[in-house]
Amino acid sequence: MGFLGVLGSRGRRGVAVGVGVAVLMGGAAYTGWALTPTPGAVPVAGPTGDTVLPTAEVPPSADAERVLPAAPAPNGLPEIDYDPAPAGFPDDPDALDAAPLTRGLHPTRRIAAYDAPGGQPLAFLMPTISEVELTVPIARRESGWTAVLLPSANRKLAWLPPGGFRTVALRDQIVVERTPFRLTWYRDGTAQRSWRISLGQRGQETPLGRTFVLGRTPPPESVYGGVDIYALGSIPDDLDSVPAGLRGAHIGIHTWYHDGELGQQTTNGCIRLTASGQRLLLEKLRPGTPVVVIDELPAPPATA
Repeated sequence: MGFLGVLGSRGRRGVAVGVGVAVLMGGAAYTGWALTPTPGAVPVAGPTGDTVLPTAEVPPSADAERVLPAAPAPNGLPEIDYDPAPAGFPDDPDALDAAPLTRGLHPTRRIAAYDAPGGQPLAFLMPTISEVELTVPIARRESGWTAVLLPSANRKLAWLPPGGFRTVALRDQIVVERTPFRLTWYRDGTAQRSWRISLGQRGQETPLGRTFVLGRTPPPESVYGGVDIYALGSIPDDLDSVPAGLRGAHIGIHTWYHDGELGQQTTNGCIRLTASGQRLLLEKLRPGTPVVVIDELPAPPATA
């Protein structure tokens, strides 16, 4: 059984600021909270007039027959796990693109992750992170290689050579808008529901960019409203800005014991919504679901 840690939010008045939540592994303030399997998504029909986001086209190779060779990867390279990913991986050039990513990648064995097609191997991407099956959204393809959103990092890609993985369809997407404090769930590019949310307090702002759902966990304390929590692939932009008890934790999506702070910056970087909204997302979304945090969409979704 695996474990993760996600950032908490400000507690009740008089309670210490910074509640740690363990979701997949140790390193946060609490450990030992078992990750639970996510139920399969159930198709739903979007209401008439919902905003439809254009599907992100994964750029194909310019020369489909020429596959750049992969340099041998030393056995001593680090494995990408729940700690911050190794340095050297390239920036995601489309980090703020809200178009859905519709394919995910699951490693079936240890795969060397490179800084570019035919480039330098930097780490190994594993089938699991702390025994939790890993699915990462596919962002680009080039020269026979596949770029995926890097776990445990913000706005970074990892390039993978052919082989050693299978792909899956990703129907859902979460778009978080920081300026209007809004989270919208999309399915097949169509907005399904929107909710008002709370986001990271000043100095611990919710990180911008594309990320994804790593997994879920039961809530460790009553302040989380008795509703499971999603851990994301993203981490705080400033690792030293969060309370000491939350060092090593990831950004999460969760609810709270009251809704009085929705529309405010009150969390340690996490995304907080209503209990009913969180329950619906837990019912519908699978691990690997893309999440993008932006300032604001050009036009609000019809569900807003």
